[in-house]
Amino acid sequence: MARVVTHKNIEVGASVTPVRVGSYQRFLKRRSTLAVALVTPLMVLIGGLVVYPFFYAIYLSMLNKAETTFIGFANFRFLFTRDTFWMVVWQSTLFALTAVFFKALIGFVLAHAIHALPDRRQRFWRGVSLVPWVMPPALSTLGWWWLYDPTYSAFNWILGTLFGAHVAWLSDPNWARFSVILVNIWIGSPFFLIMYLAALKSVPPDLYEAAEIDGANARQQLIYVTLPMMRNIIAITGLFSIIVTFANFDIVRVLTQGGPFNTTHLFGTYSFLLGIQSGDIPLGSSVALFMFPILGVLAFFILRNVRQRATEL
Repeated sequence: MARVVTHKNIEVGASVTPVRVGSYQRFLKRRSTLAVALVTPLMVLIGGLVVYPFFYAIYLSMLNKAETTFIGFANFRFLFTRDTFWMVVWQSTLFALTAVFFKALIGFVLAHAIHALPDRRQRFWRGVSLVPWVMPPALSTLGWWWLYDPTYSAFNWILGTLFGAHVAWLSDPNWARFSVILVNIWIGSPFFLIMYLAALKSVPPDLYEAAEIDGANARQQLIYVTLPMMRNIIAITGLFSIIVTFANFDIVRVLTQGGPFNTTHLFGTYSFLLGIQSGDIPLGSSVALFMFPILGVLAFFILRNVRQRATEL
């Protein structure tokens, strides 16, 4: 005979855990769970490609050349006594600020010019303007290297034909600095163009209509309507471009390799020269890390301005 089990068979005091049907599914459907799941791959990627290399570079910068002895800040103290290092600091700052200023200016002007065109023509000019930015920088820089070539320079051929002049584009220190800055401006201007064009399209047309009714001319609308509405985009775009420009490597490496006489070295190329080519990886790490406090202070003030602007709005 089959045994019938009733509630009387359960011992007194025994705990019964109720099973909540669907609790796991509800947990998965929470917004916080979804957010963590979506962000986790990115955080792992950032940790592996940014955070870990950064702290490992700090560790390397405090070792001797053979990477066997901890020497603290001796590599930094050595760099501070080298005239070449301070020349690299000056050149990197000049390169970044000059290039970003002209990229922002050219991008701002072109964005307004394209924004004033009909929609069909805007699509064409947006596509054409993006070509320098979407091309691999090393590949496009090779084209510029041919334009600057001392023997077959297209620029010198034009100057020689029209004016009988010849410019030592890559062998004269001043012209070499000008050349690498010009290439960076050509490559980076389309990024500013696209960002500013998107910002212009987000400005409500009602503001321009109200300003026009109040008697504001085009210049006044630009100063009192367009620029205030674009200020955050200008700040964020400028900050991002300064960081990327400070860390530039391709242009100088392809065009001049830091010459002539180290007068075009940037942080990236000088770090490569010391760390890879000269075999002193700790010293090269110290050069690369010197960018961090400069960019950190700059980012702090720019982002603080952006936050203040956001609270005002």
